[in-house]
Amino acid sequence: MPAQPEGAPVWADAMFPDLEKAKSFYAELFGWSYDPGAEEFGNYTQAKTADGKHVAALAPQMPGMEGVPAAWNLYLATPDAAAVAERVTSAGGTLMMEPMQVSDFGTMITAQDPAGTLFSVWQPGSHQGFEKVNEPGAFCWAEVNTRNAAKTDEFFTSVFPYDAKKIADEHVDFNVWQLGGQPVLGRMQMTDDFPEHVPSYVNVYFVVEDCDAAVATVERLGGKLHFGPMDSPFGRFAAVGDSQGAAFSVIDVTAAKGEMPQLD
Repeated sequence: MPAQPEGAPVWADAMFPDLEKAKSFYAELFGWSYDPGAEEFGNYTQAKTADGKHVAALAPQMPGMEGVPAAWNLYLATPDAAAVAERVTSAGGTLMMEPMQVSDFGTMITAQDPAGTLFSVWQPGSHQGFEKVNEPGAFCWAEVNTRNAAKTDEFFTSVFPYDAKKIADEHVDFNVWQLGGQPVLGRMQMTDDFPEHVPSYVNVYFVVEDCDAAVATVERLGGKLHFGPMDSPFGRFAAVGDSQGAAFSVIDVTAAKGEMPQLD
């Protein structure tokens, strides 16, 4: 894939207490197979679709993370991770990991916005990120679900060159962050529908061929349905959790219904 503009989603991964259980879960749900994980990189394991394209990664939790819930993590592209790190702190965010070069693959940072949203940034080297998107088994979209929309909006539009557009709907507080006129990321104010213990987080969407069938597979494999399935102008989708509690969404983009929302 061509290089992504700064602030565009470029990669996703998740760390699990039980890596083999996670590999089995997603292999059955998405049809993923896996590259061998290298011990020198903490058994970081890249997932690929049937055509051999890398679409995400799974990894075991690092020592000292016992008890930390499993979660998906989104990486945003940048040509200069060090510069982003400076902007993160200047905008009131927290650097959880200083810029770290990962062999010749690239340079990463992990940060947290003032509302508590964890995310990472990736400056590509030999690893450019997603090799396929918007197809079954691959990433297609992500949303920052935040407990404090004002803080999140101010932070992310300071760190990245997003043009924020608000969905014209009185029933939901949802912004679309655009780059070059194209939507790249969503931001949703969390409501009382979210349990109080759930912090701000990034919700990653993966494409499936049949949303309802995917939800049935999630539940059969020990995961949970959190919301949906629901029809939308973007496809039929559902928010789910895997068998170790990591939250994400599945969407059938071929089953879109309704008119596209207006942006202010």
